[in-house]
Amino acid sequence: MSREGCDLCEEMLAELARFLGGREPHVDVTVIDVDSDAALRTRYGLKVPVLLLDGETVCHGRLDAAELERLLRRR
Repeated sequence: MSREGCDLCEEMLAELARFLGGREPHVDVTVIDVDSDAALRTRYGLKVPVLLLDGETVCHGRLDAAELERLLRRR
């Protein structure tokens, strides 16, 4: 979950791109604007950015690379 004009969101996306660069198998990233839906805004409004993997929260605010790595290995 992201928000337009959010510096933390842009930072997490850049860190995520570096983290995932060249990873096999390839991991698709979809950015969803939290303000595009009232339910998303209610659920995640002040927590952006939020990184989800298979619908489950990995982290919010800052990228937790260790947690993401752990979850990707379990996948």
